[in-house]
Amino acid sequence: MNRQFVSAVTIVLAAGTQFSHAFCGFYVAKADAKLFNKASQVVIARHDDKTVLTMANDYQGDPKEFAIVIPVPTFLEREQIHVGDKALVEHLDAYTAPRLVEYYDPDPCAPLRMSPTLMMRYGLAPKAKSAAEASALGIKIEAQYTIGEYDIVILSAEQSNGLEKWLRQSGYKIPTGAARVLESYIKQNMRFFVAKVNLQEQSRLGYTYLRPLQVAYESPKFMLPVRLGTVNASGPQELFIYTLSPQGRVETVNYRTVKLPTGLDLPLYVKDVFADFYRAMFAEQVRKENMSVVFLEYAWDMGWCDPCAADPLSPEELRKIGVFWLDQAPPANPQPRRRFFSPTNVYVTRMHLRYDAAHLPEDLVFQQTGNRENFQGRYVLRHPWTGTPKCDAGKKYLEELPKRRQAEAQTLARLTGWDVNEIYEKTRLPAKK
Repeated sequence: MNRQFVSAVTIVLAAGTQFSHAFCGFYVAKADAKLFNKASQVVIARHDDKTVLTMANDYQGDPKEFAIVIPVPTFLEREQIHVGDKALVEHLDAYTAPRLVEYYDPDPCAPLRMSPTLMMRYGLAPKAKSAAEASALGIKIEAQYTIGEYDIVILSAEQSNGLEKWLRQSGYKIPTGAARVLESYIKQNMRFFVAKVNLQEQSRLGYTYLRPLQVAYESPKFMLPVRLGTVNASGPQELFIYTLSPQGRVETVNYRTVKLPTGLDLPLYVKDVFADFYRAMFAEQVRKENMSVVFLEYAWDMGWCDPCAADPLSPEELRKIGVFWLDQAPPANPQPRRRFFSPTNVYVTRMHLRYDAAHLPEDLVFQQTGNRENFQGRYVLRHPWTGTPKCDAGKKYLEELPKRRQAEAQTLARLTGWDVNEIYEKTRLPAKK
């Protein structure tokens, strides 16, 4: 591990913003991770071969029952492991969340005016077995740390049955059948990051929830091990991945990365049921793709947003969540009109997948690309003009409105699988024959 990389994570840096032509529209609602059950969140800051991985736990049970086993590609020293800030993950989630926007149609008889305005928003855990007991099972305990409220063990193994037995003997509740998945990681010479809650430390620190765990390491492997989470899972899992890179968009190598449908006009009543709409829309896209793809929900330069579901993360927030490459010098000519002052060399990609063991046979492997094209899951409400037409264009506008409303209803049905006649009823359109 490069020691300079570890120390770089703790340096406060500053940089500048950028802006571009806007999508426009007024933000009214967002679809963040809280809309989904069993949703895990992972933030990956990656540059060259260096990675800072932040894992937000979705565990809801008794802390003494919590345990996590994560394969990692290299040995981790104590200074490479930190306890993160849950609020930062929530902020990143809110900033990148798919959003609902609305427009108001202008008077079709009014003179057309071109405007250059950009719509910028500005009990103690059981002790691990001894090294001798572990060695007898083919386990090598390479390090043990207590960091924040977590007891952490770094270990390697020679065979999966011994690892599974050691984990159970040490008080870690892992699913039956995990040995098969563990074996593949052992063959790749990966280590295992094992964490459990230290109840005394949690009580002393005063936290009533589990804070994210953050690890920094250097390895050419750009991947995320997720298959252990599918063993004996009660159903499909929800995973949100937020990558931060100076290069551009991140995509999966071994699965297709598919853009969610975006920029589509929907009936106005969706404003009151946007959460239901987004859950249904995502489920329908998962069904159409047979749960075999990773969906792109957001890709943008961190310095700005349009329309904004939340403010971009500040340089200090980005540093804390793992961005270690920020430029130290501010821009030579900062723009005073800009609301945000964030780095221009941090590009965020938000991916979302629903998966289970049958449809996700491999761990996720990523690649950084040079693609810096903006993308967002964005859904549009268009309020019609309600005045009295005083020109031919106004009369034609009113004649075309029913067709537009029908198209919006059909789009909603196609995206969600909802019954189109029920949508027509809610929009007060005649039933479709």
